[in-house]
Amino acid sequence: MLALRLARGSDPAALARRLLLAGATAGVGFLLLAALARAAAHPEDGRLAALRLLWCVVPLAFTAQLAVAVARADPAGWPRSGLDAAGLGRARLPVLAALSTAVAGLVGSALALLVFLHLRGDLSGLPFDGAAVGPLNGGGSLPLGAALTLLAVAPATAAGASALAVRGAAAPMPAPAGLPWGTAMIAGGLALGVLAGEPAAGEGEGWLPLPAPLDTVPFGVVGGWLLIGIGVVLTAPALSYLCGRALAFGQPSAVRLLAGRGLADEARRLGRPVGALTVAVAAVLAAERLGALGAFGFFGGLGTAVVLVAAAGTVATVAEQLRAERREAVASLVKVGTPRRALRAAAALRGAALAAVFGPLAWCTADLLLLAARA
Repeated sequence: MLALRLARGSDPAALARRLLLAGATAGVGFLLLAALARAAAHPEDGRLAALRLLWCVVPLAFTAQLAVAVARADPAGWPRSGLDAAGLGRARLPVLAALSTAVAGLVGSALALLVFLHLRGDLSGLPFDGAAVGPLNGGGSLPLGAALTLLAVAPATAAGASALAVRGAAAPMPAPAGLPWGTAMIAGGLALGVLAGEPAAGEGEGWLPLPAPLDTVPFGVVGGWLLIGIGVVLTAPALSYLCGRALAFGQPSAVRLLAGRGLADEARRLGRPVGALTVAVAAVLAAERLGALGAFGFFGGLGTAVVLVAAAGTVATVAEQLRAERREAVASLVKVGTPRRALRAAAALRGAALAAVFGPLAWCTADLLLLAARA
């Protein structure tokens, strides 16, 4: 009940974040239900059905990352005096964050179920009733228990990730040092993809339930792609930190100094969301170069949209939270005579520096994914 009251009394930005999380959860729930419907319609092909469910983990992971960002941004706007009076200190904030995230996730899952049943034709009397009866039904009935279980996966995952994130939010944050580990994982992923080679006759087929030429990719190449993506995410905070240090190197101007030190301080929290967005963009670029982007179909397109929207929403949420935390420092700088134009220029310089680093990194990551796939 308290979580509902806090959600109802939130500011528009917080409500927008919750709606974005609910939308991402709805997308994941719809994909899970579609995979279940296909499995129910074709029970003889259990391996392909399991793989379809497995590949729903990718948008689920990006949705969980968005939930973490939203959960970390919300407690800053909660009334501390009121929570303390209600006996909810910092030790119980993770539980409250998990409940608030679960509410948004359950709303999204319920919306996914209603839309799915409506498009299948199970709900009548509304426009577009049964518009997708073929792709979403296929002659099989939808097991209610399995459907509800799958719909609970995304809210439960998001709530658990939110609780862990809020619990560890107060930990000290030294300079990020994930560059060696991330580089090693990228090299390992590339090596794994190269060693996997071309699939033998009948081997590797069906690991990706997508159209050609992605439908015969060997499992080793898929593992290489995952390692490359994780490696990029691990290196992103260190790259952001080095980018900030480079801006403040030598004898910088006041704008460069503000931008560089601010980016270095925020590198750990902003780096991984930016790295995840870089991986998502790189995957889309790689699919486009392989000529498979246009053949993804509705479900592949929906999964891609969920990943991109969740990744971009995470970056926007973290950036807004960091901007809110800088307000006191910005007010102090304004009081001592710092022009607001200089502060805006510093913020723009931070964004331009990140774009200059992670834009080419997305292009290079796409090349690495292609190299692993074509080796």
